[in-house]
Amino acid sequence: MLISHQIMKPILFSTLFLTATVLTAQTNTVCSSGEAEAIMRGNFNPAQYRQQVPLDQPTQIARLLAERISPDTLKKNILRLAAFQNRNTASDTLSANKGIGATRRWIYGEFARYGQLSGNRLIPAYLQFDLNVCNLMNSHRNVLAVLPGTDTTDKSIVLIEGHFDSRCEGNCDTSCLAAGVEDNASGTALVMELARVMSTMSFRRTLVFMATTGEEQGLYGAQAFVNYAQQKGIKIRSVLNNDVTGGVICGKTASAPGCPGEHTIDSIRVRLFSAGNINSPSKQLSRFTKLEYKEMLQAHMKVFSDIQIMSPEDRTGRGGDHIPFRQSGYPAIRLTSAHEHGDANVGVAGYSDRQHSTRDIAGADRNKDGITDSFYVDFNYLSRNTCINGCAAAMSATGPARPDLSVQVSGKTVFVNITQETKYKQYRVAIRSASQEWDSVYTMNGSSGSFEMPDGRSYYISAASVDSNGVESIFSREVTGITTGLDELTSHDEPALVLEQNHPNPFDEATWIVVRLNRLPVYQQAVMRISDASGRVLRNLPLKLSMGSNEVLYEHGAGQSGILHYTLLLDGRPVESKTMVFAN
Repeated sequence: MLISHQIMKPILFSTLFLTATVLTAQTNTVCSSGEAEAIMRGNFNPAQYRQQVPLDQPTQIARLLAERISPDTLKKNILRLAAFQNRNTASDTLSANKGIGATRRWIYGEFARYGQLSGNRLIPAYLQFDLNVCNLMNSHRNVLAVLPGTDTTDKSIVLIEGHFDSRCEGNCDTSCLAAGVEDNASGTALVMELARVMSTMSFRRTLVFMATTGEEQGLYGAQAFVNYAQQKGIKIRSVLNNDVTGGVICGKTASAPGCPGEHTIDSIRVRLFSAGNINSPSKQLSRFTKLEYKEMLQAHMKVFSDIQIMSPEDRTGRGGDHIPFRQSGYPAIRLTSAHEHGDANVGVAGYSDRQHSTRDIAGADRNKDGITDSFYVDFNYLSRNTCINGCAAAMSATGPARPDLSVQVSGKTVFVNITQETKYKQYRVAIRSASQEWDSVYTMNGSSGSFEMPDGRSYYISAASVDSNGVESIFSREVTGITTGLDELTSHDEPALVLEQNHPNPFDEATWIVVRLNRLPVYQQAVMRISDASGRVLRNLPLKLSMGSNEVLYEHGAGQSGILHYTLLLDGRPVESKTMVFAN
């Protein structure tokens, strides 16, 4: 029986998508701590790291995150990171106060200090790997802090990451001022603050806090951990990547969408980027992150955060450290502030924004007394984003096993049956139609239930297990259901091919187009043709069709509006066409 539901806010707009290809040649990837490695592999005795008085109740954890995450500590750590002057991946490793080496030693020292304060439960380590970067540096180190879980039955880890390397206009310039405050001292400070606060708590699964290097040259530190995890058999449950997370001021050339004009400010919204659309583990992690914020954390926050689930994996023409994880099959998302100060295209004449420049500093000295008094990072906003991360990681590290489900539809009635992990007393059933967000999330008593939905629509249905503390698992794969208003099961009456309405619609920057196949057609070439109102062809997007839902992302760009048409062609023959609205 379905007993309650929650309506989720629909997405407002989307961005374009870039898949970053990481060329990797890392060798000699080694964890400096055998203890940390054993914990990440699940080969340890949890009793050795047990708290005398465990802080392990989910509602308590959510409240303590809101109370203990400190804007002042975030500010202090950002200013300290900026003081290293240049954190280029290939910069100085010997200096005590400048360069990448001094930075990583300081981060390691802070992780070690947090470990001492937590009763030696947080284990610091380096992940070392060899790779030629800029023909200047061959040996590199990510910095890790590993918090052992309380139960090794499920050996998977939850990873929170942010890159600590920086750059200015020259990608291999190791002598310029590269304070990298927004990009990405903000994300590094966030990861460090969560290590400090969450190491005083206990979670069923192991948490790993990681500051990566080599992001600016090619996502190298993230890829090194992926390679290491695969070599060592480390199971990764979820990845939260934090990059450009604290700035609130819109730059002149900020990567669209989300930034309406230069100098505008937004300290409320935070964007969640993840790959895929239908049946995407990474999109499900984004939706889970938003749900946990709304149901577990929001009541403890003094200021509301508007979490927006974006259509593409990253901003227009951009990439980040979540991508190597997703490419290897791990659910991974990127959390980024609503506004960015620049699109990082420093090669364009007249580029004057801060990102990827010597101008990415802490702030301005308005009264000319030699002290920064106007900061570009909003530390209260960053603390709220830190809480969102912490809540998602905590619930992922605490919650039950993910189920699987089957769905049948008869007329307007949708029947849901849990087929795996059937031992729980309750499940959450999420329903999604035209947007990236869930329309409704229902609570279902027992492993089966039914409910009615409006007819004539396609729905994407997924489920999560609920434990005795009321915490959900990450949601399952999505299953398509189509209501018809007829009494028969829809599988008897469905057409062979359905071209669905794009979503979101209207859209800005990018939109998903879905072709659903109930029977495979005979064809050699499938193309989705995009044309404007005059019939002019804008794009031909190739498709490889298989049974079920087939999706393609159309990236249109910003600064325009109007009516567009999309048409499915099989071997050059139009099969079906629909209209979509592009609204800037």
